Amino acid sequence: MNESIKSRIAQLKKEKDVVILAHYYVDGEVQEIADYVGDSYYLAEVATKVPESVILFCGVSFMGESAKILNPEKKVIMADRHADCPMAHMVDMKKIEEVRKEYPDVAVVCYVNSTAEIKTASDVCVTSSNALKIVKKLPNKDIFFIPDHNLGRFIAAQLPEKHFIFNDGYCHVHKAILADDVRKAKEAHPHAQMLAHPECTGDVLELADYVGSTSQIIDYATASDDDEFLIATEMGVFYELMQKNPDKKFFPVGQDQICADMKKVSLEGIAEALEHMDAEVELPEETRNDAHAPLKRMLELASE
Repeated sequence: MNESIKSRIAQLKKEKDVVILAHYYVDGEVQEIADYVGDSYYLAEVATKVPESVILFCGVSFMGESAKILNPEKKVIMADRHADCPMAHMVDMKKIEEVRKEYPDVAVVCYVNSTAEIKTASDVCVTSSNALKIVKKLPNKDIFFIPDHNLGRFIAAQLPEKHFIFNDGYCHVHKAILADDVRKAKEAHPHAQMLAHPECTGDVLELADYVGSTSQIIDYATASDDDEFLIATEMGVFYELMQKNPDKKFFPVGQDQICADMKKVSLEGIAEALEHMDAEVELPEETRNDAHAPLKRMLELASE
């Protein structure tokens, strides 16, 4: 059954000049058929370079919005129109306005995991892989980091010269990874290194041997001489970890490392999206223009 769906996807993709981009958190069988697989930064960068006229995004809504913002001339289709990111909605325009009034010099640093509307009110976007590099380069002392406070605090701890204002947003998947779970996993696998995503809470990060984005976790495990790892991020990353490291062992630290929204993306849904081409990402021109500047600034600062 899967093979027939895969061949149909390949046929439709060729017929309709489509490139498929997938995030590491979608199911392995989806990553397998994608043209490009990566974290948020990599996918945002790739979206600006692909020659195809249509981008099909296997991920959540803010990723499709970012691809559209950066590529207004391309058609951007979501593999599942209902896949969303709760964290992307955990800050509002009113809060940003209040902080700007209190701190006139503030730089609003917007994690890419946010809506297009929130990006319009931001100075620069960041991802977990480039946040430290970008915030370090900003001339502003005051930084309002939105929407995720866990990533914000991780960056703030490394930049004591800056003054951070935190929002109360979070990733429910990473928040559900508990320090007690990590301790139990370490007892069960005493020789394993623990690799954690900075969206995890501070007490979990303190127990980690390495903290990094999804792509950085994959790179670290691949380069390491160790052969056992505890992974504190969404389970989708295990597919690429095992593809690149078939002789190494990877273990989750808890039972709830699943993003239900990312798992909405399926081969059947991709085939349907390619058939009908109707799950299109559409943004008002003013929103797209205003949200473009912080994303463009991110790409520029990250590449310097």
